[in-house]
Order: sequence, then structure tokens, then C-alpha cells
Amino acid sequence: MDHFSCKGTNKMARRSHAVVGFRPCCFFCVMEEKDPCLRKAWLELSLSDMHMTRDDTELALTLSFIWRFAMADPGNPELPSLGVFECMAKLLKKSLEDAEWVMTGQNVYVPYYAAHIIGSYTMKKPDFAVKAVESGVIAPLVELMRGKMSWVEQRVVVRALGHLASYERTFEAVAAYEDEVVRLAMDIATTCVYVVYEAFVSVQEREGRVRYHCDLLTRGLGGLEMEDRKAEEWASQLQCWSLHLLSCFAYKQMSISLICNKNFLKELSQMWGGLVNHTSPASIGLIRILCYSKQGRGHVSNSREMILSLCNLSRSSDDWQYMGVDCLLLLLKDQETRYKVLETSLFYLVDLVELKALNDRPNLGDRITRVLLMDNNKKKGYAYTYKAQKALKEIWRIKLERRKRERKLIEGDNQERLAEASVVVNLIKKQANQFLCVGDIEGAIKCYNEAIGLCPLKLRRKRMSLFSDRGECYLLIGDADAAISDCTRALCLSEPVNTHGKSLWTRSRAYDIKGLSRESLMDCIMFVNVRSFRGKIPYYAAQMISKQIESTCLFEEARATRLRKMMLKDKIHGLSTITEEPRKKKERKKPDRLD
Repeated sequence: MDHFSCKGTNKMARRSHAVVGFRPCCFFCVMEEKDPCLRKAWLELSLSDMHMTRDDTELALTLSFIWRFAMADPGNPELPSLGVFECMAKLLKKSLEDAEWVMTGQNVYVPYYAAHIIGSYTMKKPDFAVKAVESGVIAPLVELMRGKMSWVEQRVVVRALGHLASYERTFEAVAAYEDEVVRLAMDIATTCVYVVYEAFVSVQEREGRVRYHCDLLTRGLGGLEMEDRKAEEWASQLQCWSLHLLSCFAYKQMSISLICNKNFLKELSQMWGGLVNHTSPASIGLIRILCYSKQGRGHVSNSREMILSLCNLSRSSDDWQYMGVDCLLLLLKDQETRYKVLETSLFYLVDLVELKALNDRPNLGDRITRVLLMDNNKKKGYAYTYKAQKALKEIWRIKLERRKRERKLIEGDNQERLAEASVVVNLIKKQANQFLCVGDIEGAIKCYNEAIGLCPLKLRRKRMSLFSDRGECYLLIGDADAAISDCTRALCLSEPVNTHGKSLWTRSRAYDIKGLSRESLMDCIMFVNVRSFRGKIPYYAAQMISKQIESTCLFEEARATRLRKMMLKDKIHGLSTITEEPRKKKERKKPDRLD
């Protein structure tokens, strides 16, 4: 009986049906029942025999409704207390055991919605997670994670397992499948972008795409472009939820050696939640958890790609910048990993020593200074390179010697001495501007060097401006590294951090020259937000954002890989055609020679 025909049933008839134990109407009508006793009885009855529903359309619509209900109010105990998890477990098992049934009509939607409902109800409530585990949802979820159906089902399955693994009381149930779940999560995180691209996005004709995938992605609204955008979002979520599931095991110090596989760490360093999934820490969340364990730090410190990724993140305007700094500090504090990463990370962290606070981390610059100056001179059998010694001396000079000296000088007549220094710095800055007007960039840089050396540390805004101007000069002469360094120092001096528009734009262009698209994109977006262009983004900024979005597109590498394969295939086909021609000619000439 459908919802509209049910509405005509009078209340007395529905009560009589309930008394004799029959389900009097559809699930939607049950949810509208005002009498709490009748509602509870009918809901329990509906959930208990839902897996025997013959109308596939009604079943799919019912599950869709329950999912929306769960997403709107995941803490509502009504359905979990009446057996929703037992119902979903039965439906998942039926879908896995009866291939003919699941491919009939609308039943193909059942596994997706059933897993999604489990994940939605367990994302905030540990008590609901316990009920779900007791209902036997783990085994069918793991079976779907193996790829029994498709990446669409894997997405919601990994999400559900991630929520169940997040709670102390239910982690052990997921850990019973530890080795397999960890391996599957690693494989999904590594390959899901390519799978989604090959199976869905690369199919340019709508008729060639799996119909129910299209319906789930866009609810039947929009064309190929909207489907592609949604597929990118879902692929990113699948990757991020897989990494979250791995983080649950890494947090418990389990499967560290397996997760820290050399090839996986290399791939992990490039996994980014992206703009479509900006609320997830993606790879950096897992990396930071690994860095909290001694075994994890050992593996991370041996990955050059990982260290470079952390260094670039620590010197960016990304929301997760503080996590990159945290990871590097954890590696530098450990005497067994310190000297593996110091020579690389030092030249990035030296630009951050004047940070005041970042994401509720007060005096972060001082913390960085203390860690970098540990064992300042030597370690047994280890000596710093000349460049490293120079960088460490600069930190010592700025943070200790110069600060101490300036404090003594301005103890008495604070404002007078600061004013004098400010006037001198302004005069030198004017001279630098004159050099710039005549095209003498080297002369301007020398003036900025002098001004930075004379400008008191207390005048943070003036020093920010000097570093920013010198960074622009370095960019003009093509020294992108020096430009990034100076702009980073300027952004550390800005209040709040990373809010100086000119430095953001200069560093964005410098990162673009270096081919660091993600960092360039983050700086350019921050630049637009900081400058507040009243809804009209300048053409040059819009062009940069468009360029970097295209470069950082989740499917860019998959698209390039597919193109390379097609070109190689065409090349091989062309060579085989060329080599076959002479053979045919020889075969035609052979009989002539025999005659």
C-alpha cells in the first residue's frame, strides 16, 4: 500500500489492524502517527519485516526517508531503540547473499542507504555505535568494503566503519578485522581517485554511466558537469574517510609498520582533502598521529617526499598549517629523527620564528626557536653544514642577542628611541623606493637589508612591510625561494597571522613559479578574502585561482595517466601497423621467387 492510498484509511481501522498485529499502512504514514504507543508498535513491526518487502520501489524510498531522518537528527534514539540497526544488517546481508534480488528494480539502492543510515546514526553517539555492533553490522560492512559492489557503496561503508572505530567501546569489533581493514583502507585511499575517474568521470556519454550512481550523485538534477563535480567531492570523501579509518588504528599504535609502507607514505604525502572537502585534515591528520609514535616518526623521517610536503605546509596559509609545524617539531625533538630532517626543515622553520600564535598555539615562534637551537653546536659524530650553521646563527641573533640588546636600549626612553629608529628606517625605505623607480632592484634590496637590520623588533608592522617589499624585489629578479621566505616572515608578523594582502599575492606568484599549485591557490584565495574586493575579484587574481584550481583538481593526475596510456597504446598500435606492412609485401613476393 503506498503512502497516498494509506492516507484514506480511517484512524479506527488503523487501530484495529494494530491490535491484531498487522502493519496497517506504509512507513511514511507510521512516521506521521501522533499516538506514541501506536507509532512505537508500528515502527518496530515495520523495521522487523522490512527485509521481506517485495515492492522494491517502496523499500528504496523508505530507506531514503530513514537516511534523511537520521541525517537531520542523528541523536534521536527512536529508531535505534526500535531495531533500525538489526533491520539494516539484515538488508545488507540479503544484498550480499542474493545477487539477483539486489539487481532487481530499485533494490540496487538498498546497500548504499543501509550503510549510510548506520554511519549517520553512529557519527555522534557511542551508545548507538554499541547497538550497531551488537546488531551484527560489522561483517556485511567489511564485505562491501572489499568491493563487492562499487566505489559508491565503499564510500558510505568506510564512513560507517570509521565512526565505529572512533569509539573505545566499539573499536575492538572493527579491530577483529585489523589486517584486512587496514590493507583495504590503504588500497582505497591510494586508488579511489583513479577508480572514480575511470569508472565514472572519463565516461563522457551519460548513457554509459551507471544509472543509479548518477541518481545518487545529483538526485536526477543537472547534467554531466554537475555529476563530475559531485563525483570529485565523493572521491575526496572516500579518500579522506579511508585515511580517518587508518588514523583510528594508528592512534591505538596498531598496524604502524603496515601503514608506514614506503610507497604508501609517498602517496600519502600528496593526498589533499582539497577545496571540495576542506573540513577534513586528509593526509596530515594521519601523518600527525604517526609522528606521535616513535615507530611512526622513524618511518616518516625516512621519506623525503613526506618531509618536503610537511615543510611546504608549514610555510603556507592552509588551515592545517599548524599541523605541519607540529609534525616537524615532533620529528626535531626526537634525537633519533632530528638529524634526518633538520637540514631540510631548518630553512623553512627559520621563517616562522617570529610567529606569535597560530590556531590557539601561543608563542609558537618561541617554541620553534627552542627546538631548532637544541644541541646548537654539535652532536657526536655530526656537524652542521655551513648553510645550517648560518641559519641557526641568524635565529640566535634575532631571537636572543638582538632582543636582549634592544630591551636594554629602550628601557629608559622607550618612545623616543623607537621614534628615532622609525624615522631612520623610513628614510632608508624612501631611498629603496627611489632605486625601484629607476629600475635598480639590487640597490633597493641593499637598502631593505639595511632597514631590516636597523628596524627594532618591537616595530612589527614596519618590519612586516620591509620584508614584504624585499620579497617583491626578489620576485622581480626571479629568486622565488627568497621571495617566499621574506613573504612568510612578513605574514608571521601580520596580525592576525597570514592576513597581509601584498605578501599573500607575492608569495602566491612565487609558489606558482616553483610549481607548488596547492600553496599558490591557498595564498591567492586568502588574498582575495583579506582584501575584500566587494564581490568583484580582480582579473589577475581570478586568473591565478582558475589556473591553480585546474592544476590541483583531484582527477588531474588520473586524467594525465589515462592520456599517457592512450598515447602509448596508439604508439604501439602505430608501430605494429608499420612492422606488419613489410611482412605482407614479403609474403606476396615469396611465390614469385619459388616459380
